[in-house]
Amino acid sequence: MREIYAKFFRFAGRRKGKWYLAILLEFLQSMAVAAEFVPLFIVLRDMVGGSLAASTALTAFAIMAASVVAQIVLHYFSHKLEMQASYLMLDDKRISIGDRVKYMPMGFFNAHSLGNLAAVCTSVMDDLESMSTAIIVRILTGTIHAVVCSLALAIVDWRVGFVFVAGIACMLLVNSRMIVVSRRYSPDRLAAQMRLVDGVLEYIQGMGIVKSFNLGGSQATSLERTIDETERQNFFLESKGTPYTVAQQCVLRLFGVVAVALSCWLCLAGEMELFECLLVLVGGFFVYSQIEQASSLAFMLPMVDASIDRVLEVGDAPRMDELGTVESAPDAAIRMEHVTFSYPASGEASVRPAIKDVSLSIPACTSCAIVGPSGSGKTTLVNLMARFWDVDSGCVTVGGVDVREWKLDSLMERFSMVFQDVYLFNDTVENNIRFGKPGATHDEVVEAARRARCHEFIEQLPQGYDTVLGEGGATVSGGEKQRISIARALLKDASVVLLDEATASVDPENEQELQAAIEELTSEKTVVMIAHRLKTVRNADQIIVMSEGGIVQRGTHDELMGEGGLYRRFVEGRSQAIGWRL
Repeated sequence: MREIYAKFFRFAGRRKGKWYLAILLEFLQSMAVAAEFVPLFIVLRDMVGGSLAASTALTAFAIMAASVVAQIVLHYFSHKLEMQASYLMLDDKRISIGDRVKYMPMGFFNAHSLGNLAAVCTSVMDDLESMSTAIIVRILTGTIHAVVCSLALAIVDWRVGFVFVAGIACMLLVNSRMIVVSRRYSPDRLAAQMRLVDGVLEYIQGMGIVKSFNLGGSQATSLERTIDETERQNFFLESKGTPYTVAQQCVLRLFGVVAVALSCWLCLAGEMELFECLLVLVGGFFVYSQIEQASSLAFMLPMVDASIDRVLEVGDAPRMDELGTVESAPDAAIRMEHVTFSYPASGEASVRPAIKDVSLSIPACTSCAIVGPSGSGKTTLVNLMARFWDVDSGCVTVGGVDVREWKLDSLMERFSMVFQDVYLFNDTVENNIRFGKPGATHDEVVEAARRARCHEFIEQLPQGYDTVLGEGGATVSGGEKQRISIARALLKDASVVLLDEATASVDPENEQELQAAIEELTSEKTVVMIAHRLKTVRNADQIIVMSEGGIVQRGTHDELMGEGGLYRRFVEGRSQAIGWRL
């Protein structure tokens, strides 16, 4: 239990001061409860002795009323602090994770599904937000309350106080065993919850496939199995905790009965005054009142522990720019020297290198086209330039500086990217374009849209630039998405432009407009394009031909056509080309 509490307060970070203050107020509240024994002592003593005066009764009532008021005030402020600490603590973690995501290596996202990441940022944190107060604080304060009240009764008679304290100790022993059992099964329950989120997201995202192939029944059945598994894990965990919860109640009530019986026996034996016996009988109800409610929550402590581990797994993921210090360079030339790279293997599987001993040079303000069949390493090569991944060996430089020495934000400022699969956010057209330059004015957005040849169709949308595009840009066509993406890149005005088959899925009607937009984007820039069509690459300053992760040819279009080889075969036999359309 101590380890869990230590981890929780470390997790609280700069908000742990609020937790400490809340716990202090809870302790003072327990002292206020214990203070009620004073007027009870006075009243019962005088009542049994037959000398109870009105003034004494009024004094006792005043003390009791002051104690109750103090409890209310202390509970109000402690609860307020607990809520603030809980919300602020998780807000800090959400912001921290959001800031950290863009600095994580791409391998992290390959190893963790979207559902798992979504679960951590939503359901897991929501659980922590609600459980932290209910579990962490209630257990601790309930124990403090019981100890304080037991010590108060120990002043009356140490033997009775010892019995109450012994009950607390036995209850804590049961708790420790319960936590061991819960720790064994809580990760499975949390994993089931995360699989459920993953399954729901996958089902929704694949709804087009589900409908087109009439897979609703089978897919729904799979989702139902995931739901059933989550329910079974919840029920299983509860069933494992129930015997210990019953044992806790039995222990507390048994020791409560023993304390009452002992006080009665001591009174009958003449070793305890009658009013003291009555005080124990009345005060005994206070001792276990809070810890009895909180003790059953102890079984959920490992759930808090497991949830914290899940959040920390994401929040403490490695940053790619931890050692980066460079913020600028004299130009935007790109070089690769003996670069080898393999994607992380899953399990024990060995993976052949995606890039093998590649060296190239792209001078500033020149264009380079990369061609080759599917799986030859074209996209990987471009991703390494922008440091989406770190190379296994060799180095990649931008402006003469190793990309690992750049601050990641500064490096990303030098790149504009247009991908084949454009993602647009569920936001307005204007805000989607403004992602390229968050502080851009409306006029700057419109100018970028004009240059990207998308202003006219944006104006025809229901709310123009204020039209919400829907998730993924579902309300616009593929060609329109591409032009919005180019407008975004134009607004950023970076010195290096990466084009990953930007015209691959564009219909002939949109191709001319899109090509004009690309020419606007690439003017006076260092351009690296993954080639899709011959007319896109034939005017490039250099063409790099890749096959099986290596460079097999390089030169201009005319040079490559003259020397023969793979490039010429692509051009002359395009009907037989695999994975590359001209």
